[in-house]
Amino acid sequence: MANPLVLAGLGFYLVLMLGIGLYASRRIKGSADFIVAGKRLSLLLCTATLAATWFGGGICIGAASAAYKGGLLAVVADPFGAALCLFLAGLFYVRLMRRMGLMTIASFFTSRFGPKAGLLASLCTIPAYVGWVGSLLVAFGRILQTLTGIEPATGICIATAIVLVYTWAGGMWAVTLTDVVQVVVLILGLFILTPILISDMGGWAAIVAQIPSSRFDFYPQEGTSASWLSYARDWLVIGLGNLAGQDLIQRSLSSRDEKIAYRSAYLAGLLYITVGLLPIFLGMAGAVVLPGLADPDLIMMSLAMKYLPDLALVLFMGALLSALLSSADSALLAPASVLGWDLLHYFKPDASEQLSLRTTRLSVLLLGIFSLAIALQTSSVYELMVNSWSVLLASLFVPLTAGLWWRHSNDLGALASILVGLCSWQILSFAAPDMPSDLLAVPFAAIALVLVSYLSKNQSPPRPLLDAAGHQLDYTDRLGTQLFAKS
Repeated sequence: MANPLVLAGLGFYLVLMLGIGLYASRRIKGSADFIVAGKRLSLLLCTATLAATWFGGGICIGAASAAYKGGLLAVVADPFGAALCLFLAGLFYVRLMRRMGLMTIASFFTSRFGPKAGLLASLCTIPAYVGWVGSLLVAFGRILQTLTGIEPATGICIATAIVLVYTWAGGMWAVTLTDVVQVVVLILGLFILTPILISDMGGWAAIVAQIPSSRFDFYPQEGTSASWLSYARDWLVIGLGNLAGQDLIQRSLSSRDEKIAYRSAYLAGLLYITVGLLPIFLGMAGAVVLPGLADPDLIMMSLAMKYLPDLALVLFMGALLSALLSSADSALLAPASVLGWDLLHYFKPDASEQLSLRTTRLSVLLLGIFSLAIALQTSSVYELMVNSWSVLLASLFVPLTAGLWWRHSNDLGALASILVGLCSWQILSFAAPDMPSDLLAVPFAAIALVLVSYLSKNQSPPRPLLDAAGHQLDYTDRLGTQLFAKS
């Protein structure tokens, strides 16, 4: 029977999140407030919302489950590849993009490579996030199933309703404010309760002695080319693929200035590679104390319910819900922003601020319903989350990097890169299903970009980098290296 104290505590927490979201809606005056929080986020707020976005069901539910089944090698993509993404973004990407004053990742492609590239970037962005939202909703359903015994489908529907309400109401402001609360609850919960759990399970030393040494391997032992390619894919599918992710770029574009943009990426990466390891250790420990679980996705909840007293259980479950909600709202807002800003302005260039705001909010609802349908048809949280980034790695990573770092890349080269990347990814997935087709598509996309840009340089001269006011920017000071200078 469900514990009334736990249910009451979680109910209060969810109502609080809704209240914060509805409060944030009072600050929404136009699409800029809804999509990029008026570009006013401080270092604290920007770091908190970035960290909260990364701490999702993929790490707290999916990665713990993957570690339970396969050890460290099973979780290279997340958290290690995801932390790599944040560090690379801070060093090479977000400084110049924030200087451009963009609204979305697709806006970069429109500005640098023209409207057709912006349209393709928009269409590539949406499916990645729909899959990610679906994985988070599945994880939420797992938690409610464990706590209450309700069917996972019912829990998934409840999660969808909660995320839809406050994301629709407050946009990026609501996401940021709720993220601050969620990341604090999550970090405190994991740091306080992980030692308690490990101690109650007999101590880490005693647990490690029972874990096969192979579970601690951090690189392939076979030495075959296929195993190393798969290992590289695990590092890079998120490590490089999410560099073109709207959720990451949206937070950088919401920052008050470019230095906050890259500093917050570094700080969030540090948080992720430390706190993000705790669910991994719990998953590995759970394989010893709770072997043979029918559903390994439930390992975190099973450990908490077995070993924690009621008050500690409320905090622990609040931490898990924080992780899920903080990522789900971001993953939902990201494609909705692309629909309400980029696609709307492609088909209706003179669209007003209010029309863009209404379209973005409507997109939140429609994408939420579509993600719900996906969540009801899937079962693997970690696999769905990781595979969501394949499309971005294959299609947008190369032209995004070239647009920032190679001034000779042009419109036709970018279009060719996107299309060749997508086609080669799909062809390779059928021709060589055991190989990492998304990663292998990257060199094809790069060759297409360089070759077509070179051959068409007279027909399609490269566009300059422009800021929001249309002023040309130079290519200096692109690295995020001024860590301690004043903003």
